[in-house]
Amino acid sequence: MGTLILVLSVAVVGLFAWAVLVRLFAPTSNTSLNHFDAIIVLGASVDRDGNPSPELQSRVTEGVREYERGVAPRLILTGGPESNRFVEAKAMARTAEAEGIPESAIVQETRAKDTIQNGCYSMQIMESHGWHSAEVISSASHLPRAGVIFNQLPLEWRTHAAPPVQHEFPLVSEYAVALETLKTVRYLLWAGRTERCEP
Repeated sequence: MGTLILVLSVAVVGLFAWAVLVRLFAPTSNTSLNHFDAIIVLGASVDRDGNPSPELQSRVTEGVREYERGVAPRLILTGGPESNRFVEAKAMARTAEAEGIPESAIVQETRAKDTIQNGCYSMQIMESHGWHSAEVISSASHLPRAGVIFNQLPLEWRTHAAPPVQHEFPLVSEYAVALETLKTVRYLLWAGRTERCEP
């Protein structure tokens, strides 16, 4: 029994170390472009009333800023329905419009349930419009895994971190990194090999 526990412990530590290294060396871009066809803003949770969480608000607001800086002429807001039935992309669109983005510059991707699908479904939208490059916005803790995923897509891209949520406690930030490390383990072991999105 002692040997089994030791082996399992070493395996768990090894998996976490692998995920930490993948995150540490994750790509942040595959292009030197400064202007893109689209800005892809990755979704996050909404509350029980359908309002964006502070994290989602931060991502959308940064997407709006990048749009206003002329980084790209449109936003792709990607995030599907949560367990409370509210669609992340719809909440994101309301926020972007309230911050001054015209409806004509917003594309909603409303099906994705995780980061792999965020990338896949956004890529399908881009291909249908003949768009080839994107800046990808998310929280800093999320971007390493997103970079690994977007690096598999036939797209010119770079990542851009949304500022941390105001008054975020260090423990919350550490929890976000730990959770993302766990999700990276899941991606490396299973999701990255098996998950596919359909047209």
